Amino acid sequence: MVSHSGLITVMEKACRKAGPRLRRDFNEVSQLQVSRKGPADFVSMADKRAEETLIEELRHARPDWGMLVEERGVIEGD
Repeated sequence: MVSHSGLITVMEKACRKAGPRLRRDFNEVSQLQVSRKGPADFVSMADKRAEETLIEELRHARPDWGMLVEERGVIEGD
């Protein structure tokens, strides 16, 4: 049996919550809303929604932790 730390469990839960929406969005790739961040650098609404889900779950579990995330950048901890 594999034993996970509490942190791995929190991260896995966050990813599993974001996953179904990402699968749904990318199965409808023709309708995916994409915008340009910079030269050859794109972001989709699916990316933003997934990031928000991950932030929400991780902040709920570890509100005092700061984060560095791709789309929003630095998020200060409490």
